[in-house]
Amino acid sequence: MALHLVRFQHQDQPRWGLLEGSTIKPLELPCTTTAALIKQGHEAIRAARAGDELALENAALLSPITGEAKVLCQGANYRQHMIDSGMDPDDKSFNMFFTKSAASITAPGGEIVKPAHVQLLDYEVELTLVLGKQTDGPVDVTAANLHEFVAGICIGNDVSARDVQIPQMQFHKGKSYRTFCPLGPVLCLLEKSEMHYLDEMQLQLTVNGETRQQDSTANLVFKPAETLSEYSLIHDFAPGDVLMTGTPSGCALGLPSPAVTKVAALLPESKKWQLFIKSQKRRRQYLQAGDVVESTIISRDQVLNLGKQRHTVKAGA
Repeated sequence: MALHLVRFQHQDQPRWGLLEGSTIKPLELPCTTTAALIKQGHEAIRAARAGDELALENAALLSPITGEAKVLCQGANYRQHMIDSGMDPDDKSFNMFFTKSAASITAPGGEIVKPAHVQLLDYEVELTLVLGKQTDGPVDVTAANLHEFVAGICIGNDVSARDVQIPQMQFHKGKSYRTFCPLGPVLCLLEKSEMHYLDEMQLQLTVNGETRQQDSTANLVFKPAETLSEYSLIHDFAPGDVLMTGTPSGCALGLPSPAVTKVAALLPESKKWQLFIKSQKRRRQYLQAGDVVESTIISRDQVLNLGKQRHTVKAGA
């Protein structure tokens, strides 16, 4: 049975706990990293309960993914998001890959800091795979062995500075500022028999209570097994690394019409991007200081609940 785990601050030290309903049962484990926790195994984790129970609402929750992790990402991986982006999901033959800096990892609650120079701050809720196996070279991941590579799942938000990512053609930079990768609160470790849940998770993101994104992982174009196989051609994996699997439609970013794109292509680069930023700033969906962003991911049968992220956008210096 899946384990729902949280990492929280206890007497100035991070600690792991088993989440049952709204109660955290602290664990006595010699684990300072996500990788070390995963290596303990399900039975050892279950047997490690120790200490007084704690109400979830009273806990200072930390990211369950620790700072040594690699943050691997997929882009344009939901059918409707691809269609909205002018792509044909039935014709796409390769994944869009990029990475985020581990320095962008932040807690599942608190603040997302909008750097002073960023004008177009966007959100992207994503099912995030937590990897569980060390690799050295390409691997062939299939439905039969997927459980060897995926230890569990959590919520991720691929926060993005679109005015850096797109005009500067800097995916890594535009998505890696501090606080741009909230992860957690729940790290759900899965059993072999529960891998089917990767295709049954319901995602939702709201801004100030308004639903902006809502979809099911059933609509992923590239599924986890084929994605990990392709990613292994360029990356080695380690326990505790994460793979953010793409975001549904509903982001703040709005793409121009084909006619506008053709006209813009005739303009000097600097003028083209000035117009891009000016047109995007008209879109009310972009995040501003004071906005509250909430994200949830729950399985269709509600057996797996990855908790809720809640962040307030703060203006940076």
